Formats: sequence, structure tokens, C-alpha cells
Amino acid sequence: EEIQRETAYPDGKVEKVLKNGCHLIFFPNGTWKKVGSDGKTITITFFNGDVKQIMPDQTVIYYYADAKTTHTTYSDGLEVLQFSNGQIEKHYPDGKKEITFPDQTIKNLFTDGQEESIFPDGTIVRVQRDGSKTIEFNNGQRELHTSQFKRREYPDGTVKTVYMNGQQETKYVSGRIRIKDKDGNIIMDTKL
Repeated sequence: EEIQRETAYPDGKVEKVLKNGCHLIFFPNGTWKKVGSDGKTITITFFNGDVKQIMPDQTVIYYYADAKTTHTTYSDGLEVLQFSNGQIEKHYPDGKKEITFPDQTIKNLFTDGQEESIFPDGTIVRVQRDGSKTIEFNNGQRELHTSQFKRREYPDGTVKTVYMNGQQETKYVSGRIRIKDKDGNIIMDTKL
């Protein structure tokens, strides 16, 4: 672009005004700033390679050169971080966070302490504030983990529970109940 005016300041700063209305300001440390002809679009390129862009809608995009990470802050408060490994984090104004990992697993962290992870194969893991966990598998099976037991529910209605003392209880749709001790010995079986 053609330069309309150039001003050198005593502190070493140089300002160039282009005919298209853009302003370029060069600082002695290697940082430079470009103010768009609209006066609202600003790009600052720092001496270390970081780049900060301020858009007309007040969205701020900051690129960290060393970490190869982009941090975008929108005017509504949403923050999005994009990492070089493909991980993307969204930090919502209400405190919720959503993380998309490189393998496309999505983890939601809620403000009340609950977590939810959705895996590429369709498995969903939900963790409650008390540490209990529910796992929903893509084959229709469901697992519940608490401090007292682990329970698996099968699509046919069968429910198998393993208690912390090692005892196992299986309830079948037919009404049959089989209980085994911690060593796997059957201690009760109501065959119908």
C-alpha cells in the first residue's frame, strides 16, 4: 500500500498512515500494530511472534506463538482455546466448560461439579458430585459405580451387581437370583 504520511517519534516509534486509511505503528522492540481503515480492526504483532487481533465486534483473538495456541474471547464472554494438538476448550460465561479432545471425545464440566464425557464410539460417562458414575454403552448396556457397588444392567433386563466386599448378585428377567461370595462360590440360586 502507498504511504500517505510517515512520522518518526523520539522514543523510536514510527507511524505510517497509508492512503487506504490504515495506520501502521512500529515499535523499537520489534512489535508492530496495524489499525484498520475502519478504526475498529486492530492487529498487534509482538516481537515474540504472538499476535493479538481485536475485531469490530470486540472479539479478541490472541495467538500464542510458542504454544501454537489460539485464545478467542467473544463479546458475550465465551472463550475458546484451540491447541496445536487439536484439542478445543470452550469456557462459557456461566462457568461451564466443554473440551473436545483430538480423538473427538467431548468432556463437559458443569458448574455444579458434575461431568459428562461422550466418546467417539457413543459411550457416555456421567460423574456426579458424590463421585458416583454412570456409563452408558453403545450396545445398550449400562453401568453404575458407587462407593458401595458396581452394577451392570443388560438390555435383556439382567442386572449384575458386585459389592465392595466382593459378593456378586445377578438378577435375571425370569426372576431367578444368583448370589456368589467374594471367591465366586454360589451361596444362593433360585432357579425357576
